[in-house]
Amino acid sequence: MSDATAQEELPRAIARARYVRATPMKVRRVVELIRGRSAEDALAVLRFAPQSASEPVAKVLASAVANAENNLDLDPETLWISKVYVDEGPTLKRFRPRAQGRAYRIRKRTSHITVEVESRPKPEPVKKATAKSKGGRKSSAKRSAS
Repeated sequence: MSDATAQEELPRAIARARYVRATPMKVRRVVELIRGRSAEDALAVLRFAPQSASEPVAKVLASAVANAENNLDLDPETLWISKVYVDEGPTLKRFRPRAQGRAYRIRKRTSHITVEVESRPKPEPVKKATAKSKGGRKSSAKRSAS
């Protein structure tokens, strides 16, 4: 890694949940909702998301925020989601009895959820220029005097 990229590197905290009993496809739908958002905003989105996979994703995100706050002394208000991804875990294979003595395989898929948050500096508030009168129209009192 070069010196230029090392200076630009923002502090990051990672949290993982492994072997979550939810299919990766369904968890990825939820993860797409929060990618690139601020941590506070993402938690609010997950709180009201109707998908059942939003609960474990919210737990992992809350854990990443707690890791950043406690281990790296970062301000939770400056945290943004830099990376979030879902990998496929091992599949539990079960059999379900079917008609005429057959058995169908049931695949119970698991997921590994990873959330990485980074601390971005707060943008400085933009100062508005104060309006100064530069001539323009004169007040009616000055006009009547002349």
